[in-house]
Amino acid sequence: MNKKERLYKGLSPVMHCKDHTVSQETFEILKNEAYQLLVTSPVPLELEKYYKSEDYISHTNSKKGLLDNIYQNVRKYTVRKKRQLIDSFQTTEKNLLDVGAGTGDFLNTCKTNGWNVSGIEPNKDARKNALKKGIRLEVDLFSLQPNSFDVITLWHVLEHVARLDEYIEQLKKVLKPDGVLFIAVPNYKSFDAAYYKEHWAAFDVPRHLWHFSQFSIQKLFNEVEMKVVKTKPMKFDSYYVSLLSEKHKSGFMNPFKAFYIGFRSNLKARRTSEYSSLIYVIKNK
Repeated sequence: MNKKERLYKGLSPVMHCKDHTVSQETFEILKNEAYQLLVTSPVPLELEKYYKSEDYISHTNSKKGLLDNIYQNVRKYTVRKKRQLIDSFQTTEKNLLDVGAGTGDFLNTCKTNGWNVSGIEPNKDARKNALKKGIRLEVDLFSLQPNSFDVITLWHVLEHVARLDEYIEQLKKVLKPDGVLFIAVPNYKSFDAAYYKEHWAAFDVPRHLWHFSQFSIQKLFNEVEMKVVKTKPMKFDSYYVSLLSEKHKSGFMNPFKAFYIGFRSNLKARRTSEYSSLIYVIKNK
């Protein structure tokens, strides 16, 4: 059995979720119990067409509606916090790779703070937006040289990756032996995920192919001789995801209800550590 097959072995159905952003199609969520990993099925043959929407905010700088404005304002704050986080780790040099760089805001901030920046972004429109900021992005992680980067970041990217095992192995390959990997992903074991169930916006099928738990991240990276050395909460995510989830569930945003659910999620996570999204800090063993 190859590595990919083991992730698809013994899957059991959990729920059905609707693509609210592009197609309105329904997809199944399956569970790999051994990895505590959820899997979207089926994976569309032309997955890229499911990203072609003005509602897919991370690929644009849109400020057309309430959600756009909330997202863009929160992004400004979180970009700064992410840069401060990577600055807090001592590295040999300051060579940074951001995978799934979107419109380049994070890299732009890092560049102005002394980092030598590189980025990967498959979406052509996002790359054009990044270029307007002076950030030139590449398309393919697998074209990069080994041992090139002191820090690699993936902010809500790993859940989109089709060849998950190969991608993790390549991340390890291009990271320097003493480098640091930062991965942020939604956490399906959070309270807001349990509350909204199939309406939970962070399932975001079919764009999100994988749905991680803390156990699954630890196990996947342990298999390539890497370890999680720290986890950090992304507390804003519970509020933003709850806003979207309310819209999916009832057809309109209910900011008071969403804030309440987001607050409860963060409150419960103070005890359980199961925040809506988590940042994993990962190093070689």
